[in-house]
Amino acid sequence: MTETAGGAAAAPLVPDRELAARAARLLEALRQRRPLVHHITNRVVTHSTANLTLALGASPVMAYAPEEVAEMAAAAQALLLNIGTLTAAELEAALVAGRAANAAGVPVLLDPVGAGATRFRLEACHRILDEVRVAVLRGNADEMAALAGEGGGQRGVDAVRPRDDAERAELARRVARRYGCVAAVTGARDWLSDGERGIACDNGHPLLAQVTGTGCMASTAVAAFLAAGDEPLEAAAAALGAFGLAAEWAARDARGPGSFEVALLDRVAALRPVDLEEGLRLARLEGGEGR
Repeated sequence: MTETAGGAAAAPLVPDRELAARAARLLEALRQRRPLVHHITNRVVTHSTANLTLALGASPVMAYAPEEVAEMAAAAQALLLNIGTLTAAELEAALVAGRAANAAGVPVLLDPVGAGATRFRLEACHRILDEVRVAVLRGNADEMAALAGEGGGQRGVDAVRPRDDAERAELARRVARRYGCVAAVTGARDWLSDGERGIACDNGHPLLAQVTGTGCMASTAVAAFLAAGDEPLEAAAAALGAFGLAAEWAARDARGPGSFEVALLDRVAALRPVDLEEGLRLARLEGGEGR
């Protein structure tokens, strides 16, 4: 749960224990391999996403210089591109890094922060998606709607238009098919699709919407899980579930958004594979659409 506008309340999911068990094994693999995750990300979240990467068990590197991004991306096990404070120079660096990652077989995640807010951001996303093979797109509903060709409606980087579950599930499926990748539409319930198959995730807490950058942190979690495995749909679902579960626990320790942010990092670091097996609320969707 990472965005500010939700839709109608939904019935709880029936958790898929096999998906939870796969997620647990992926977390165990992540902790054993300690993969390197190359971030070209925004200035607001550089510190928090680096620390989250470490808490998950991976290794972060933030490298932006055009002179080194290709080498760094090829050496990493995942590349995260986040356009939250993008400049023209950083866009060129992201393209160089993305192409190098593709050539090396390194999965790429794109976080289209505020894609619907300005023409520059939307055109930057389209250029990245045209020139780089992206494994996972993760964004809020308004960002993903902008990429689906539904114009307008976004205020800054926050989602403002309420959508119900059926709309979010269909949006994930449509974006996935348009760009040939896994699409994750995050919100009160997260919806993921590879265009054919779908997964929904119910883990999360409303306090995530009161701390800046938690959507970017969710993308970092997805990149780290991608780096540990080779199946983008299940890796993305496992990551969002694990991040959401840690948020649920952090909320128990918190007195408000400030203490929640600190507790979230501690709870992510304390996650064990068995916690994912027992606590994830992930469900498969027939045909990639809502139940």
